[in-house]
Amino acid sequence: MTKSALRAVALATAMSAAAFAAHAKNPEVGGAAMFENKNIVENAMNSKDHTTLVAAVKAAGLVGTLEGKGPFTVFAPTNEAFAALPDGTVEALLKPENKAKLTKVLTCHVVAADAMAKAVAKMIKDDGGEHDIKTVGGCVLKARESMGKITLTDENGDVAHVTIADVKQSNGVIHVVDKVLLPKT
Repeated sequence: MTKSALRAVALATAMSAAAFAAHAKNPEVGGAAMFENKNIVENAMNSKDHTTLVAAVKAAGLVGTLEGKGPFTVFAPTNEAFAALPDGTVEALLKPENKAKLTKVLTCHVVAADAMAKAVAKMIKDDGGEHDIKTVGGCVLKARESMGKITLTDENGDVAHVTIADVKQSNGVIHVVDKVLLPKT
């Protein structure tokens, strides 16, 4: 009886662990699995929706930083978000002589904290419907929540929607956004 009881407990524990793992699984991004044990750069490199972002991070020399310990929250614009910028903007930013501008744009998408969507939503609620998020690049983003979705307004009044939230990384979290957030012009 002891052996069968132990087997039943072991089976129940294994089933619970499997159910929890399936429930806690990271969402896919850009058709690729995202792994909690990989860092922000490693995961972003696998997303077909973030090739422009990865190229920009490389051009700005930020790979080492975003592979670092963190924690970081990255609001990661998609390729479509970059493509929506005025013609020639991305190409100009990727030029070596514009590295400082590119770095500023990219660091306006990074927060030096591990901020899951639930925590951001609570800060928004606690602040009466809008919460200021200060980025590593010195930008202030206005976070709002409506019907369970978070939006971020940059210093120019442009609004980005979080389309995929809470993509856990070994050194923080990624929230996919549909617009490039720009510093005040």
